[in-house]
Amino acid sequence: MRGLSTRALGTLSAGHLATDFASGSVPALLPFLVDEFDLSYAAAGAVMLVWATASSVVQPLFGLWSDRRGAIWLLPGGLVLAGIGIGLVPLASSYALVLVFVAVSGLGTAAYHPEASKFAAFASGARRASGMSLFSIGGNMGYALGPIVATALVVTLGLGGAVLLAVPPLAVAGVLLAATPFLRSFDPGRAAARERRGEDRPRAVALLMTVIACRSLAWFGLLSFVPLYEVSLGHSEAYGNRLLAIMLVAGGVGTLAAGPAADRLGLRPVLVASIAATGPLIALYLLSGGVPGAVALALVGVCVTGTFGLTMVMSQEYMPSRIGLASGISIGLSIGLGGVAAVGLGALADQVDLESALWLCAAAPVLAFALALRLPSTRFAARTEPEPITL
Repeated sequence: MRGLSTRALGTLSAGHLATDFASGSVPALLPFLVDEFDLSYAAAGAVMLVWATASSVVQPLFGLWSDRRGAIWLLPGGLVLAGIGIGLVPLASSYALVLVFVAVSGLGTAAYHPEASKFAAFASGARRASGMSLFSIGGNMGYALGPIVATALVVTLGLGGAVLLAVPPLAVAGVLLAATPFLRSFDPGRAAARERRGEDRPRAVALLMTVIACRSLAWFGLLSFVPLYEVSLGHSEAYGNRLLAIMLVAGGVGTLAAGPAADRLGLRPVLVASIAATGPLIALYLLSGGVPGAVALALVGVCVTGTFGLTMVMSQEYMPSRIGLASGISIGLSIGLGGVAAVGLGALADQVDLESALWLCAAAPVLAFALALRLPSTRFAARTEPEPITL
């Protein structure tokens, strides 16, 4: 049986970095778009909703397509859409066009993730949690780099200079296109796919999705409104985006630890522990601010972003007969519900205040923790690996 392939996972992770680089740029551009178009908090949240809807609602459909026919061309194709969409956002002449271009970028995200997640599972061998963490670290770092680069471009070149955000996704799309034959070699084929199928557990999947939904409310609330919250406290947009970047970079580092820990201790214990710590850490950020608040946000990133890969693996193991669909539901639900939460939190911020909305983000992980305690254990079928291939 072939073991974990760092080359394949590195290539897929690079694509994950590029597509989530475009995604991470969206919340970083929000403060500048708010100024440009004089947007309310609810309208700013609607930008996140449009992006989240485009990148999530159709994602399970891409997963079904992947399971039934295979669609490896979605890897470079998704990056092209993500790059073009985010590159056009800063050139938009109206709020409506901002929503259109954000939707295009979101569709690129929807196209890339299920197919890439499936091939990451194929390339991970028996160390699936570690392999999926290697795949996820690219996305985490992409989310972290997006705000840094977007802010630097706008501050240096003006909002129009952010058109350069399209360059990384388009460049990596070329790399993925060249690597397609190599990645295709990991596909075990339909016959092997039929042999590896196990019993699906829809109730476990539904419970896991509810846990993800609660976590997403907190996470997308922070992504959307930490920069705006810091501006409301008198800090600059750049300062708020730096806090966002710290949280995302720390999440990438946490991913490196979460995968091996889950392979040793189990997926469920690591997930439950991370969720238990999330709510108190958000509360610490709101109560303290300054350096302690930044440290708290960094640890939130470790707890939330660091375990994205774990929930993806759990969904695949709860639904072993359709891992593409499982990946699409897991990622798509977290993005979609997060976008809905962003609009709701924005409306709450408009009616009450932004701090109250962020306190709701601190409360959501408490419910997620109670539900996560009821998650059944996962089981790993070694037959998910393809036959050995000499490289």
